[in-house]
Amino acid sequence: MANSSSVTEITGTGVVVHGADIDTDRIIPARFLRTVTFDDLGEHAFEDDRKEGGHSFDDPRFSGASILVVNQNFGCGSSREHAPQALTRWGIEGFVGESFAEIFFGNCVAIGLPCLTAAAADVARLQAAIEAQPQVEITVDVAGQRVSWDGSQIAATMPDGARGQFVDGTWDALGQLLEAGNAIATTAEGLPYTSNFA
Repeated sequence: MANSSSVTEITGTGVVVHGADIDTDRIIPARFLRTVTFDDLGEHAFEDDRKEGGHSFDDPRFSGASILVVNQNFGCGSSREHAPQALTRWGIEGFVGESFAEIFFGNCVAIGLPCLTAAAADVARLQAAIEAQPQVEITVDVAGQRVSWDGSQIAATMPDGARGQFVDGTWDALGQLLEAGNAIATTAEGLPYTSNFA
């Protein structure tokens, strides 16, 4: 397969959401799950939290940010794929955090959003840098497993399997199936238990 969909590096500005155990219901409230498509979910990301005022997603200093920096166990709770779908439609292209809930992490991989983990002290350094200088350019190096900004750098890791999928462009399982459509049909035609239904 061609590497046209590889994700080896993301460069952009950052936005910070503080707090441990931020669950998927906070990321996208349940009332928005009835949508037929994911298209309009971005505007509702963190909607209930934002109603309380002062949320970073409403702060014009972080407008256009593409890297979300979070704390421990981000994306816990339900398995709803709407959470990463809402965040990517808000503009997020990748995450750096202390840790991510396993299902949220898997849902992110499925749509091409890398989640890198770093030590709590390093995440705090990056969050402080973003809040002090919102337009600082951040580079998330998926292949090299590091995050750099303004002369600073921290280690940020991802499990080898997922990192390999991003680097070689095989994270998009549906895309691979669609690309291999003719080969799949040819194989299916040769199977004895499918030829009877042709």
